[in-house]
Amino acid sequence: MLLLIVGALSFGANAQSDPATDYKNFPIIVTLQFHAFAVPFRDFASNFKNVGIGLGTEVSLNGDDNWVQQFNLIWYRNKALGNGLHVNTQTTWRPTIGKEGYSEIRLGVGYLYSFRPQTAFRQINGEWVSQAHQGKMMLTIRVGIAFGYHNYTSGTQVSPFLGYQLMLVNQYSKSIPLVPETLVQAGTRIHTK
Repeated sequence: MLLLIVGALSFGANAQSDPATDYKNFPIIVTLQFHAFAVPFRDFASNFKNVGIGLGTEVSLNGDDNWVQQFNLIWYRNKALGNGLHVNTQTTWRPTIGKEGYSEIRLGVGYLYSFRPQTAFRQINGEWVSQAHQGKMMLTIRVGIAFGYHNYTSGTQVSPFLGYQLMLVNQYSKSIPLVPETLVQAGTRIHTK
């Protein structure tokens, strides 16, 4: 909540003086997500079996593009684990690399609604009753990195990026309270003039 309040208060902050690179709040962030139920940096190829899409935006925390608060809605398909719908917010620090490159360090929280991969059954009064594909809501903590490129020369500013995120999912099951999941992301921020 504190991050949301800081983001809202900084919304009216002044941007840089160079109109070609002035930061504009609320760009459209479109991502292609690759999801895996895996420990970070292990079995990296498993990420590419499960694809998803994301849509989001961001607000500057200081009037520039190097500290922002991102808001995302992500859907991914995972046949073995169950599909997921994830709503999250992340504070992002974006140091530059050279003139037009940038890196990102992200930290955030969110909620994941994970659907069961198949119909579940529960015994009630000695009979097995279908529970359908109901899922459950779980709190997540996300940590990630990304690398990208700013293109400020065109009429529409485009910033493509590649990212990798660890998502810790809380209350996954009674026997495993905290599980790691990973996301490989390819996307772009689009600032319209």
